[in-house]
Amino acid sequence: MKHVMQGRYTVEMDKSFVVFIIGMRINRYLAVHKWIPVSKAMRAMIIELTQNPETGFLSAELSRNGRILTVVQYWRSYDQLEKYARGELHLKTWDSYNKTISANGAVGIFHETYRVELGDFECVYNNMPKFGLGKAGNHIPVSRNMQTSRSRLGNARGSADSEK
Repeated sequence: MKHVMQGRYTVEMDKSFVVFIIGMRINRYLAVHKWIPVSKAMRAMIIELTQNPETGFLSAELSRNGRILTVVQYWRSYDQLEKYARGELHLKTWDSYNKTISANGAVGIFHETYRVELGDFECVYNNMPKFGLGKAGNHIPVSRNMQTSRSRLGNARGSADSEK
């Protein structure tokens, strides 16, 4: 079990970053031979990224909601994310999906990319293990002057002024 950090925490980032949400939807449960390879490929890419921090990959969270498997990833920059997308494992996986799965509709895939400028985010974690952006950035206790969402927003480096 992950270590629970007692109390309230937020995240400090030293520069802008990218949030990349990627996932798959199982459209036909009985087409196991179609969706298991997609799921395994997603897992293989996360393992590869975790083992190679020089790619710019910071962290990821995996979740499942019914038919949908989603991975929220945090990256140092869009250029690094794009470079990985053009790399060997991802291109091989994408090519295989397009040749063997895409046309029959058994599995859907999606992704969304967001560039987040320094200070244009806020987060809070209460009695949680390091999670999400808390794993990607500097996980810090919420100070007295960062008690509200508004006071954390715009103060990405933890130097909270009063509300901006």
